[in-house]
Amino acid sequence: MSASTRAAALREASVPTLLMCLAQITRDPRWLDDPFRPKRDISIFAERSGGLSETAQEVVREAISGVLDELADGRRSLPPPLAADDLARMMSVCVGENVPGEYTAMTMEEMGFTSREVRWNAPPPSAELARFRVLVVGCGFSGLCVAGRLRELGITFDIVDKNPELGGTWFENNYPEAGVDTPNHYYSYSFAPNLAWTSNYSKRDEVVAYQRAVAVQLGLQESIEFGVQVEQMRWDDAQGVWEVRLRDANGVASQRRYQAVISATGQLNQPKTASIRGLEQFAGPAWHCARWRHDVPLEGKRIAVVGTGASAMQFLRSVAARAAKVTVFQRSPQWARPPQDYHGTVSHGERWLLENIPYYYPWYRFGLMWRFGDGLLPTVRRDPSWPHPERAMNYRNDRQRQQMTEYLLTQLEGRPDLVAKCLPDYPPYGKRILIDNGWYQALKRPNVELVTEAVDRIEADAVIAADGSRHEVDAIILATGFEAARMLGSMTVLGRSGQPLAEAWGDDDPRAYLGITVPDYPNLFVTYGPNTGLAHGGSLIFVIECQVRYITTLLRSMIERSLERLEVRRDVHDRYTKKVDAEHSELVWTHPGMNNWYRNRRGRVFGPMPFRLVDYWRFTREPDLDDFEARPRRARLT
Repeated sequence: MSASTRAAALREASVPTLLMCLAQITRDPRWLDDPFRPKRDISIFAERSGGLSETAQEVVREAISGVLDELADGRRSLPPPLAADDLARMMSVCVGENVPGEYTAMTMEEMGFTSREVRWNAPPPSAELARFRVLVVGCGFSGLCVAGRLRELGITFDIVDKNPELGGTWFENNYPEAGVDTPNHYYSYSFAPNLAWTSNYSKRDEVVAYQRAVAVQLGLQESIEFGVQVEQMRWDDAQGVWEVRLRDANGVASQRRYQAVISATGQLNQPKTASIRGLEQFAGPAWHCARWRHDVPLEGKRIAVVGTGASAMQFLRSVAARAAKVTVFQRSPQWARPPQDYHGTVSHGERWLLENIPYYYPWYRFGLMWRFGDGLLPTVRRDPSWPHPERAMNYRNDRQRQQMTEYLLTQLEGRPDLVAKCLPDYPPYGKRILIDNGWYQALKRPNVELVTEAVDRIEADAVIAADGSRHEVDAIILATGFEAARMLGSMTVLGRSGQPLAEAWGDDDPRAYLGITVPDYPNLFVTYGPNTGLAHGGSLIFVIECQVRYITTLLRSMIERSLERLEVRRDVHDRYTKKVDAEHSELVWTHPGMNNWYRNRRGRVFGPMPFRLVDYWRFTREPDLDDFEARPRRARLT
């Protein structure tokens, strides 16, 4: 490395992150005390200086440069792993606030300093491993994680996906500007760091490329059966297996048997379109944004966009820049955060830091995890003494309202008509919080109209609003969300009693213990199931890793103990559901001032998790077999 390259990169570095690297490599406590203690910063991407003086910053840069020289020429070697107490102190210093001790073990896993893998207590007989077969349904982030962990344990599995390629929701959602709204150095597996992200919030193609690279890393690329749809699963209690009917891309059906099934289909895989009256009468092209029609040119066309959620906020500016006219139909306005670093790229210098400074990546990831994690949850909890419950949950939630209102007013300056249409009257975070991707500026374009009347019906060449106004259009783009409540809705699942899972859950009331397992459906495990989504911050991939550890630990117990059936006890399941509902009754997603896709027709919240990340990590860390009815494997006549 050249001295100039290193010096330039260090000028771009996060000084708090450099301090943690120095402290961990040198074990010199002076880097954790004044004048080097960083100031607290609640921004997701904290200010690089950490609040230190320029003199102190330069001391840090010179010190880390010297340490790198010592490592390069052999005068220094990396020390043994940190003790938990030392790491706990460093975490608090790094972010300038107290990080409770309960986060230490979880964070050590997230940073890669301890392993999240599941290992055998004693290697099982090879015949037992060969007998036990698992089906993994879906090959997005959950499916890849599950399959990788099963392969590490040597458990026999099949992984199938209805799509022709891996990626899950990231394969399906390829609309213009589709991308993450979680910082992608955190929106990635703890066991598969990507030091080469090119932006802070990567777009869809780069996310899929990461997934493909992980599939290669885990040796899964030859194991995935693409174009295979699971049509039905039926539990055979006499045999202790799932009878699964599948259909491949050529329409050929097959039957297979598995000791366990893991659903990795997620919540957002079935586009919602059925509620649009008359859609089938429309003469032009119409599509859901999750099934984008790249073959339809938008130039010179009159386009209707129905819906104003996360997807629409990402693609509107691209559509508006190409179409002759865009009419946006909004059911209710959305809160949007300013796009701090949303369009920022990761420079060559920043990538150099991640690749060349020991421990820089884990400490950088920790900063994102802490600032984008549990800190938000208290701000969306009801304060019974707060005098304005109609507009906010508490004082801090009201401050969020003020900040986002000020941003909206700045963006829509000179357009009081749009302010009236775009300013929500419900508390921030009551619906999924969005990041402004040029949304407000797109609405100000002369070729864009925002209609706040609901869509009444579709005619051959027009969208008719509830007030009777007629809007002639050439194409319709539906940004109407997904059938999130109909989890596993693409397949028929028949439990031990013969009851379909869709009937047990109804149209919109999925429930599962830890979001993972359901009474009457033995040996069936769900990832990203009910009440495991994140609406208060954090990375869904973290949740997936917690769930996969829990599931694989249960599978290990089944094999080691020769168990044929594990079924969560009804009382355990119901007690957990009551706990979920009680927590949600105090959180913003049950606020009566708005509707959201997180809750069903009766007002029950089925989507987001009401707990802190550290709570869910603790819940799923080590399964308690007393929560299950376990049946030993029985000898059978052959």
